[in-house]
Amino acid sequence: MGPITKRQFYRGDGGVVQLRDGERDYLPERSSKGCIGYVGEASKAPRAIMNSRGTQLLFKHAIVRAPAMNFDTGLTTVSLGVPDFDKVIEQHERYCEALARCGLTLTRLDADDRYPDSTFVEDTAVITERGAILMRPGAESRAGEVEAIWPALQRFFPATPTIEAPGTVDGGDICEAGEHYFLGLSHRTDEEGARQLAGHLAALGYTSSTIDVRAMETILHLKSGISYVGENTLVVMEEMADNPEFGGFELIKVNEVESYGANCVRVNDKVLVAEGFPRLTAALRNRGFEPLALDMSEFRKMDGGLSCLSLRF
Repeated sequence: MGPITKRQFYRGDGGVVQLRDGERDYLPERSSKGCIGYVGEASKAPRAIMNSRGTQLLFKHAIVRAPAMNFDTGLTTVSLGVPDFDKVIEQHERYCEALARCGLTLTRLDADDRYPDSTFVEDTAVITERGAILMRPGAESRAGEVEAIWPALQRFFPATPTIEAPGTVDGGDICEAGEHYFLGLSHRTDEEGARQLAGHLAALGYTSSTIDVRAMETILHLKSGISYVGENTLVVMEEMADNPEFGGFELIKVNEVESYGANCVRVNDKVLVAEGFPRLTAALRNRGFEPLALDMSEFRKMDGGLSCLSLRF
């Protein structure tokens, strides 16, 4: 037997739970008394996202922002060509229609050409069932986006903690998986930002752990390669699938050819998935999920994915 390693979870009362590798089959669950309990892997969740009280968690709202006309001048790490703005607008509209079809009421914000990347609203905040936390994006050109979206968020979350300098966090690096959050360390999210966010999440009763993706050249954010779709299931690109942090989850592995599709979004009874990835779509359907495919070709050219385009709660 090799050496026993441990992984750390932050408790809402400020304490820390240490889990040995052999305990990965147990996932944290917050009890009615606010302490951390554990539910064995054999306890299968119903075909719905459930909250800590055992009731079905339904998204009711989404905040979206229309793409700015200078969208093509935003940040990107890929070389897939210049976005066609007419198609950008069309695809964004289809995305909004899909959210509405899933039962969400949309807060639609006007385009903000001060920030070409501002349609990617996910990077500005992390929204949980118990409250929201404002981010501090890691790219200097995006620094004003949080202040710009704050009035819309304030309608729903009047008291909101914030990531403070020198820490940086992009919301695209934060993957919610039930009561646990994976915090990606990337070229946009640093250790200090992750440390602050872990503390804010702990105050809300959630556990968290970090995953370092800085050495990966294939993704910008953690959620470019992983998504939680409920039912204790992660959709994850094969390059990341062996990470021991995912040991307690069912995995739907996405091969290299379809890796962009790993960024999918569970919205109530549907899973939004990028169009053009038949193996992933079939795998989701075979597991009992209801995929809803959307064309994301123009947003992909700017490092954008399905989760990037909305804040859902």
